[in-house]
Amino acid sequence: MTKARTEPDTFATVCAALGDTPEEAANLQARAFLIRQLAEIVAGSGWTQAEAARRCGVTQPRITDLLQGRVARFSLDALVNIATALGRRVHIELLAA
Repeated sequence: MTKARTEPDTFATVCAALGDTPEEAANLQARAFLIRQLAEIVAGSGWTQAEAARRCGVTQPRITDLLQGRVARFSLDALVNIATALGRRVHIELLAA
């Protein structure tokens, strides 16, 4: 007996594929967006990781996590705090799904 071939699942975004629920996917997408933005600021600053950590109010290993895009290691709260420490304001907009 041959096994029936099934089509692979398709997702609108990588975050949708990784999140178990639409809520988790939305949270992951927001964190990934903030991490990309913050990593660009830090990487473009010319600071050492130690200096970036001091300016962001976090440890140097947290800056390494940020620069390497380790989304799972950051909450939205932590990312907003880092953005604020860098003199940035986070703007959140709700859109219809």
